Amino acid sequence: MLVANRGEIASRVFRTCRSLGISTVAVFSDADASLPYVAEADVAVRLPGNAPAETYLRGDLIVAAALRAGATAVHPGYGFLSENASFARAVIDAGLTWVGPSPASIEQMGSKIGAKALMKAAGVPVLEAPAAPTEADLPLLVKASAGGGGRGMRVVRSLAALDAEVAAARAEAESAFGDGTVFVEPYVEQGRHVEVQVVGSTVYGDRDCSIQRRHQKVVEEAPAPGLPDEVRAALHEAARKAAEAIDYRGAGTVEFLYDEKSERFFFLEMNTRLQVEHPVTEEVLAVDLVQKQLEAAGVVSATVDPSTDGPTHNPMGSAIEVRLYAEDPAADYAPQTGTLTRFEVPAIDGLRVEAGFASGSTVTPFYDAMLAKVIAWAPTREEAARRLAAGLSRARIHGVRTNRDQLVAILTSDAFLAGEVSTAFLTDGGPLDASAEDLGPSGDERSVRTAAALALAETAKAARRVQQRIPAGWRNVGSQPQRLEFTDGTSAEWLGTRVGYLVDGVTVVSAAPDRVVLERDGLRTTYDVAICGDRIDVDGPLSHTALERAPRFVDPATQVAEGSLLAPMPGSVVAVHVAVGAEVTEGQPLLVMEAMKMQHTVAAPRAGVVTELAASVGQQVEAGVVLAVVEEQA
Repeated sequence: MLVANRGEIASRVFRTCRSLGISTVAVFSDADASLPYVAEADVAVRLPGNAPAETYLRGDLIVAAALRAGATAVHPGYGFLSENASFARAVIDAGLTWVGPSPASIEQMGSKIGAKALMKAAGVPVLEAPAAPTEADLPLLVKASAGGGGRGMRVVRSLAALDAEVAAARAEAESAFGDGTVFVEPYVEQGRHVEVQVVGSTVYGDRDCSIQRRHQKVVEEAPAPGLPDEVRAALHEAARKAAEAIDYRGAGTVEFLYDEKSERFFFLEMNTRLQVEHPVTEEVLAVDLVQKQLEAAGVVSATVDPSTDGPTHNPMGSAIEVRLYAEDPAADYAPQTGTLTRFEVPAIDGLRVEAGFASGSTVTPFYDAMLAKVIAWAPTREEAARRLAAGLSRARIHGVRTNRDQLVAILTSDAFLAGEVSTAFLTDGGPLDASAEDLGPSGDERSVRTAAALALAETAKAARRVQQRIPAGWRNVGSQPQRLEFTDGTSAEWLGTRVGYLVDGVTVVSAAPDRVVLERDGLRTTYDVAICGDRIDVDGPLSHTALERAPRFVDPATQVAEGSLLAPMPGSVVAVHVAVGAEVTEGQPLLVMEAMKMQHTVAAPRAGVVTELAASVGQQVEAGVVLAVVEEQA
C-alpha cells in the first residue's frame, strides 16, 4: 500500500496496514526526508523536484513511485490529490487499486457549484446565493468551488468590498487547487458546522467542527453536542440521500451548516475522502475507518455486513480532537517555521496523538502548519475536555510558537463546556476572542522570567572549569543585582549569595539548569526549563513561555528603520498594492504574502508615505525581512 500523502495521515494509514499484514510505501519530498512517517514505512520513495510545495501534487510521480516500489494499491490520505478524479483514474489505469470512491463520484462532488445542484435535486437542503446581492443580503461568503480547508474563502460585509474579496479568493483558490472558480452564498454568522460520516450510504454518526479560525477547523468532537433528536435524525437521512445520489463507495463526509436558532440545516459540501477529524468518530464508535476504506476497495475482506454496520444513534461516550498548529494566534494566525527542539505529549489514559513531527523535526513553510492532532475520549464530554486540556497543558513543545495555549483556553472555557459552539467562537465578540490577552492563563510572568534567569545561571555554573565552589553570580560588593534582559523588553533580577539566590518577593526553594522551584505568598511552583542557545523555554503548571536572551551589544546591521513592515513569516509575495511615494492610511493593505497555501495581508501600521518598497511579486522572503517602510508625514 502506497500512501500518496505525508505526515500524520501517512502514519495513521500505515498503522492500520500493519495491523492487517499489509506492507507500506511512503513517498517524500526533500523537505520531508527526516519526518517520522518516512522511517515508519517498509519502503520509502523520494519524489524528485525542486519545488517541495508542488511535489505531492504530481500524480505522475506518485504513480511511478508506486510501480517502482511494487505497490498494488494507493491510499490518497487527505488534501493534495485525494479528491482529484484524474489522479484516481491514473492509479486505476496503471493497474493499481484505488482506495477511495469512484472517479465519477469525486467529479460529482468536486465542484461545490455542481454538487449543490445535485443535492437540491436529491432533496437535500442547500444555501442559495442571490443573483444580484444587495446590502440586505449581507454578510456574504465567497468560496472556492474546488478544494477546501478554508482556502479561497472570504467573508464580505460591504458590497464595495465584494469585487476585491472575490479576486483575493480566486487567487488563493488558484494557488491551492489549480482552479480559481469561486461562488457566493449567504453567510450565517452564528452557524454550526455539523458533519455526518458515511461509509457508502451507511451513516457512522455525526461530528461538530464549528470552532474554526480562518475558516479552518480547530476543535472537532463526536457526537455533535446539543442536537435535538429530530434534527440529528434528519441530518443523518440527508447525508444518506447525498451518498446514494452519487452511488458513493468508501468513507466520506457530508458537511452541513446548522442554524441553531431555526433548527434548520443546509448542505455545504461532501468530502470524498477521509477527514482530518475521523479519529473522534473512531473513538466513540470503536471502528477503524481506514480499515473500512480498505474493505470497500476490496483490499481486505469485509468483516461486518454493511447493511447492519454503523451504530448511528448509540455512541459510546464523547471524543474531542484539537489541531495543534505551528502558528501565532495573536498575529492573525501567522504560520511559524523552525526546528522543534522538543515535542512531547504525555501518555494519559484516553489520550490519542496523531503526530507528523517529533523532537528535532523541522517545520518548513511548504505545507500545512498542523503539527499533530490530539484526541481525548471519556464517558462524558466534560471529562473528555478536561482530559484533553490536561494533556495539552503538560505537553512540552519547544522551538516553534504554537496555538497550544489557545486550545487549552477553548477547552476550559465556560462557553465550550456548556456546548455553546459556533463558527463565531474565535471571532471578535465571540466567546473566546483571538487577541493575545485571551489565549489562556499566563501564570506569574515575573516568576517565569526569574526561573529562566536562574536556570541560565545554574547552566553557566555547571559549565565552569574553575572556582566551582563559588556561588553563581557572586560579587564581593553586592550592591547591585544581576540583571538578565530578554528580547521582548522584559528582564529578571537576582542576587547570588553564600546561602543561595535572593530574589525580591520570591523564595528560591531550589534551582538547577533544567528545573527551578519558587515560592511566592506561600504558593510553591515548579518550572521546567530548557535552554537552547539564547532561547529559554519555561513550562509552568498553567502555560508555556518562550523567551530569548537579549544580546549585550546590538549589531547595527540588524536594526531597521522606524515604520518598517517586516515579513511576518517566510513565504512569497503574491501582490503589491502600492508604490514608493504613495500616501497610505493606517490599516491600508500594502501587499499580500502567501505561506502554506494561505494568503496574509500586510497592512500599513500608520498613516504616512511609502518611502521604501523592497518587495516585488514572486519574491521569496524570510521572516523578519523588511518589505516596506512607511514614514509619518510631517
